Amino acid sequence: MLLPSLKDGITLLDVEGGRGVPIVQSLVLDHLLLHDGPAFWVDANGHATTTTLAQIAPSQRLLDRVHVARGFTASQHYGAVCDLPTAVNQAIRNSTTDTGTRDRQPVGRDESSSPHTPSLIVAPAVDVQYRSDDTFRGKHAETLQTRTLAQLRTYADGYDIPVLVTRNERNEFTEPVATAADNHMECEQTRMGPRVVGDDFETLVYPVEDGAYYQTTFAYWRQLLAARATQVGVEPVTPAPSTTTPEGIGTGVTADGETISTTTDPLLDAWTAAGTGGR
Repeated sequence: MLLPSLKDGITLLDVEGGRGVPIVQSLVLDHLLLHDGPAFWVDANGHATTTTLAQIAPSQRLLDRVHVARGFTASQHYGAVCDLPTAVNQAIRNSTTDTGTRDRQPVGRDESSSPHTPSLIVAPAVDVQYRSDDTFRGKHAETLQTRTLAQLRTYADGYDIPVLVTRNERNEFTEPVATAADNHMECEQTRMGPRVVGDDFETLVYPVEDGAYYQTTFAYWRQLLAARATQVGVEPVTPAPSTTTPEGIGTGVTADGETISTTTDPLLDAWTAAGTGGR
């Protein structure tokens, strides 16, 4: 209800409001709570740090399942992406020789997941190194970024797992990222907290104290009442947006003794009243 589930394939998450929204880390930890298997994180120049992971992780044991590689240049980032199969194979060997891991029963809710094979690949700011590296310019940078996306596509299809990517900027250079994505989500920072919107998910409620939830979107109430209307046999109808002046709610008397009709907005009454300089 609070966080969307990551689907198999490449998911592009666009984050508005800067790095202060730990939505990437939250999605990764939430996925690991529901699935067995490690996550492989290809970091881009510290754009998403593991420090935030440690601060919000409900259990430190989750962090043992996150394998991080860092690329400080375009070549290093591309090399880290290409070396993912080697890292995966090494992790599988380590986990199968570890008695505790080998004998552990799956604890995730997804019975098809394995504690040995990857459950998620993360590549935040997948464009930043190819955009800023002085070694590559123009078509060369675009080509290397495209090869990186092709590799991530191969892993998503080969391992049948989600690949979560973000981009540092939205422009022509990162259009290939959006084209390669199977799913697209957007996150914006609001006064109540991060709000995520996707193809089949929208943040409508926010947690507050005592385990309750608070909502600030009319969409929540529209959906709730539409479901109730269907339950009692009333066909819900979406009202068309009003383009007329608000209907009157009664009459009033001006200082000059004139009787006029009033609306729910007294400022609007004063603005539109005849003879007062209004419209």
